[in-house]
Amino acid sequence: MDVQTVVVDHYPDPTYLPRLGEAISAARADGIPVIYVVVGFRPGFPEISTRNKMFGPLARSTAVVSSEAATQIHPDVAPEPGDIIVTKRRVSAFAGSDLEMVLRASGIDHLVLTGIATSGVVLSTVRQAADMDFALTVLSDGCLDADLEVHHVLTDKVFPRQADVTTVADWVAAH
Repeated sequence: MDVQTVVVDHYPDPTYLPRLGEAISAARADGIPVIYVVVGFRPGFPEISTRNKMFGPLARSTAVVSSEAATQIHPDVAPEPGDIIVTKRRVSAFAGSDLEMVLRASGIDHLVLTGIATSGVVLSTVRQAADMDFALTVLSDGCLDADLEVHHVLTDKVFPRQADVTTVADWVAAH
């Protein structure tokens, strides 16, 4: 989730994309659908209220977020034919997107989550998906956050209440 080039560039970690690529390759090898979630807005940002503390400044700026380039997934983990790309309008992967419809139509009831940032899209999506009764696995090192302490609190203490938490290597080995 949110592995768009414009997002990845704000979280410099040279080991992240290769590790994420391993998880994606393992999923594909096992026939597990790969679904990318990107954040994006229409030109002029009609979806964004100026009251929205996180996205409001975008609506008042000349940011590139509404452009095609801003929603591009980083080429190191680019989608392949058959992968699904979902565009969300808020922090959670479900907010303003058709993700739930895609999952339900495909009979998917277990999600394996990765993304940037742990305290943003991952946290919001874990909470909402758990409330929607999806079984969840979070790949702790498949997530990044600007605050390493927050990342550890979430992956070690918060997420385990609603999800299985493991590493990419352990998840790949199990598949």
